[in-house]
Amino acid sequence: MMSREMVLIVYGFPNKVSALMFEWAWQHPRLCKRLKHVPGKRKTEKRFLFDLRVLSNMLKVGPWCRLPLTIQWLKQEHMREFEDGLQPPVHMPIAFGPVTSIKMHSKTKKKLSKKSNKNAESNLEETEEDRCSEDMVEMTQRANKRCDVCSKRLQPDSTSTLSCVHPTCSMKAHMLCLAGQFLRHSAGDFLLPVDGSCPLCKKNVLWGDLIRKKEGCYSTLAVCDDDDTDDHWAEELRAQ
Repeated sequence: MMSREMVLIVYGFPNKVSALMFEWAWQHPRLCKRLKHVPGKRKTEKRFLFDLRVLSNMLKVGPWCRLPLTIQWLKQEHMREFEDGLQPPVHMPIAFGPVTSIKMHSKTKKKLSKKSNKNAESNLEETEEDRCSEDMVEMTQRANKRCDVCSKRLQPDSTSTLSCVHPTCSMKAHMLCLAGQFLRHSAGDFLLPVDGSCPLCKKNVLWGDLIRKKEGCYSTLAVCDDDDTDDHWAEELRAQ
């Protein structure tokens, strides 16, 4: 029996159900209503090339064409160019190399955060009064922070608040407010935005990057929570 190796992955789905539905459609294109237009496997066509052709078509149709997905070639020597007219949407990057994934429990993250704070306090030799004063200032700033779209107050530590990915920008906004603004400036009637202009710095940002930053995964080395659930930002947009 011929040995097989994984050479390509697609990631960035809003939840596990969405990823499983994508996987099922990729494996059963003839049974998927959205892929009826894809010709079947030709006799002389290798299975790998057929799977790549199916993937190319999947990324061009809804709902997948608007998801913030990344196509990653794990084995660059097996990389193939996408056919003309079937290239992935421009907001989907193509990456190369093995995937490095680190899962960190919430308790571990809290411990690391506390340890980091203690080190910072030790290095700066702050007094207890200084720390309390800084904490009060930070709490006041967070309590007074307003959405840069609707101007209403943001709830401190809200899971529905997005912030700009550009380091020098302090934009924060309600997820639904920012999604609505992005969609108002996009062509077509869609539920999920692809990109848009930051209301504060005016720079173009990808919706997927905003979500990755919110989830703590916006970095070269992704660090994701271990307690993922099917409740997700996509569900909030759907319920709007």
